Amino acid sequence: MMESTEIAQDLGYIEIPQGLVINPGQMRDFAPSQLMILISGTQGEPMSALSRAAVDNHRHAHIDAGDTVILSSRIIPGNEKSIFRVIDHLCRRDANVICDDGANGLIHVSGHGAQEEQRLLINLVRPKFFIPVHGDYRNLQKHAKVAMETGAVEHAIVIEDGDVLELDKNDARKKDKVTSGRILIDSGSSIDVVEDLVIKDRRILSEDGIVLAVLAINKRTGKVEQQPEVIMRGFGGADITDQARELVLKTLDGLSVEQKSDYGMVKEKVRAELKRLIQKTTGRRPMIMPVILEI
Repeated sequence: MMESTEIAQDLGYIEIPQGLVINPGQMRDFAPSQLMILISGTQGEPMSALSRAAVDNHRHAHIDAGDTVILSSRIIPGNEKSIFRVIDHLCRRDANVICDDGANGLIHVSGHGAQEEQRLLINLVRPKFFIPVHGDYRNLQKHAKVAMETGAVEHAIVIEDGDVLELDKNDARKKDKVTSGRILIDSGSSIDVVEDLVIKDRRILSEDGIVLAVLAINKRTGKVEQQPEVIMRGFGGADITDQARELVLKTLDGLSVEQKSDYGMVKEKVRAELKRLIQKTTGRRPMIMPVILEI
């Protein structure tokens, strides 16, 4: 956010009066009523700035009763649970939370061009053929329709990955279809297509190994019921197992009961601390998987 703001200022897109923006370390010099904080994490990412501030784990930003928090974003499908978890944390601190829930009007500005902006661009360029290239099929189809409605386009063509487009000086047409993307086959008892994510995980496991941190946490009290178990496989890290176990305990002790109830945050904190220790002592970057046993 800071880099984007600086770039926008350098390009002249925004002009900020002198003294309006302060360094985060200067926040303590101002009354809360004089401050507006721009903070990232409106999709509820576990270790984002907003998620940490919502549980009093941010170095500078703290949420007090009566503070207003505006989530200037839309909920991306699939993120509902993490977003509502952050909102719940904010509400526990008696903050006034305003989000795009249908009751507060439009508070989110999309980064995508609106239909009138699309029409303006098409009328300025006036292409003979028009091919939408971004979005799901329904978005491509709608974009093509908007292009044809301008009257500036002779032919709008909706194509998908793998479609072959044939062009000459007079015409453009969709012709044939080819296999697109990588197809990886897993040889075993059955022939299955292997996803890229699986290949990435296998590569990490083969090169740097894996670390499992098993934590037993009491759901009601947030107390760690027994010593964490740290299992290291695939790299020479056995000699730091005890050190890693102590680090996990120290990390958990530094969390509040409320933070321990947020398992996403617990896992990210443990993962980050173990990653730092292992990289410093062994130079390796293994796959680190915290596992929480809820008791």
